[in-house]
Amino acid sequence: MPKKPPTTSAAAPAAPRSTPRRRAATVSRRPHPDAAVAPLDLPSELLGGLSPEAFMRRHWQRKPLLVRQALPGVQPPLSRAELFALVERDDVESRLIRREGEPGQDAWQLRRGPMPRRALPAATKPGWTVLVQGLNLHVPAAEAMLDRFRFVPQARLDDLMVSWASDGGGVGPHFDSYDVFLIQVHGQRRWRIGRMPDAPLRPGLPLKIIDGFVAEQEWVLDAGDMLYLPPGWAHDGDAVGGDCMTCSVGFRSPGRSELARETLLRLADAVDDEADAVARPPVYRDPGQDATATPGRIPAALHDYAQAALSRALAQPGALAQALGEYLSEPKAQISFDPGRTLPEGCGVRLDPRSCLLYDDRRVYCNGESWRAAGRDARTLQALADARVLDARTVAQASPELRELLTQWVEDGWLLPD
Repeated sequence: MPKKPPTTSAAAPAAPRSTPRRRAATVSRRPHPDAAVAPLDLPSELLGGLSPEAFMRRHWQRKPLLVRQALPGVQPPLSRAELFALVERDDVESRLIRREGEPGQDAWQLRRGPMPRRALPAATKPGWTVLVQGLNLHVPAAEAMLDRFRFVPQARLDDLMVSWASDGGGVGPHFDSYDVFLIQVHGQRRWRIGRMPDAPLRPGLPLKIIDGFVAEQEWVLDAGDMLYLPPGWAHDGDAVGGDCMTCSVGFRSPGRSELARETLLRLADAVDDEADAVARPPVYRDPGQDATATPGRIPAALHDYAQAALSRALAQPGALAQALGEYLSEPKAQISFDPGRTLPEGCGVRLDPRSCLLYDDRRVYCNGESWRAAGRDARTLQALADARVLDARTVAQASPELRELLTQWVEDGWLLPD
């Protein structure tokens, strides 16, 4: 039987005869600049009564957390028909997964979108699911749901995925390399989880499905329930009864080699040695080279010269930070913007859902590009990155240079008048 956490109850104390004292409202010492996010130091219904601070200390990247009614009364961010319509679009990343047969011996089929509606099985046919990545880029309600998790750095927040499944539909037992919040928004889903860090995968399948999955815990989630899983926890979720919709908040976890490759590529593009502009730029010289009987061997001095050149590039102040910021803020390949808007007078701005704005102590980074910023302009752009919105008064008080930049971002489709 599915396990549910125990509930406790206690008899309410008798009401005092005298007039009760009014309890002072708790005031947060760490409110979040984004109004969608709960105060960082106060209990949050979303996190089962934990504050975001406590959740990050106790559970983030450490252990799972099941929250019953994390989002009471939740409504799906879109209907089933609207979800199926998204699958037909070529600017939406989608997948259809079908399973047939008994567990352990079942056959799996994977098809990637776009695909016509007729390619989807009948809703009453068991054992299939359709998934759409980046729902927050297309549906405002999904963006609002994702924004509630911005107590995690924006550089780590990825997207909100939605899946619809018929009875028994799912993607099989698997594990992710990133954290995930699994939010049930309609119907029911049975989740089984277990620690299997060295689990083998079943060969010959189009999906990474664990071979011999063993569950340690099991629950059925109803609409409004949420399950958090750290990276590496094996999990398997099957729809119970059909018409099941689950939203997944996923996070970016770039690999070490990926970070090295992407930052080095950007460092290479940014290499600019002022000495190269002179009449005789510095080049490799070897006046001490002896005559050699091994001409195929690379000279050690040439190796040292290349090492010094690379070290010089890495030592440029802020070079690595700039390369990292531009990489982390760059949109995914399939994302495009809608240019051509103007910024009216007396208007605020908000970031387009597709825009990623980050910052460090020297620069701001937006959609793969960067700008140096200091003083009040830097503080204003940092506030925009944290809250994703600037009111009309703040925009009106911006310096001419910042106003010009904001206007350009509106024209590029990165910002929206608000």
